[in-house]
Amino acid sequence: MGPARITAVRHGESEANVAYARAGDAPLVYGFGDDEVGLTPRGWSQAEALGRRLAALPEGESPELVWSSPYLRAVQTWEVAGAAWRGEPPPVTVDARLRDVENGLLARLNPAAVRERFPEEAARLLAEGPYVYRPPGGESFADVVARLRAFLAELAVRADGRRVLLVAHDSVILGLRLAIAGTPDGEAAAAGAYAPVLNASVSTWHAARGRLELVAFNDTSHLDG
Repeated sequence: MGPARITAVRHGESEANVAYARAGDAPLVYGFGDDEVGLTPRGWSQAEALGRRLAALPEGESPELVWSSPYLRAVQTWEVAGAAWRGEPPPVTVDARLRDVENGLLARLNPAAVRERFPEEAARLLAEGPYVYRPPGGESFADVVARLRAFLAELAVRADGRRVLLVAHDSVILGLRLAIAGTPDGEAAAAGAYAPVLNASVSTWHAARGRLELVAFNDTSHLDG
């Protein structure tokens, strides 16, 4: 029981992505809430390329249902990608469980600003590791995986036998990989929580032998050139 195929994409390049990259090792306090961050012009172009890739999928792989994070950059990514659909795009459900990891007290701060303003939190993150560290008022990566496990359990019923597209964030894509694989928290923490998930990348799982198997991860071949 469950989806026949899950395709998960990260949103296109966002204004915050650019701001944090430009800041580098200098402290930065970003001016918008995480849910308010929109796409850059490059992000719009990436979303268009993503839409063309999805529109070109063969009928047996094309998503039939869409779930999206409520955050603006994810919603915009689907709006742009969905415009490239052949015919009527599939229905979309906005689900808060697909939001990015919540950083609580440390929201809007880059790592340099955290070290400057909250050195005790920076030290705790280093000691505990990113999988289990939970900032004040925020979430650990383990919390993200837990909400994704609940999401997948519901998806197994609501999208049984269907092909599903998820539009979300890097933390969600990484969390899905762990949740779908059934990786125990202890093993996930030991392996390390984070690896780069690129903007507008595509990761795909296909149902085979009674379980979802990873077909491709972090694929950006549609963005070449």
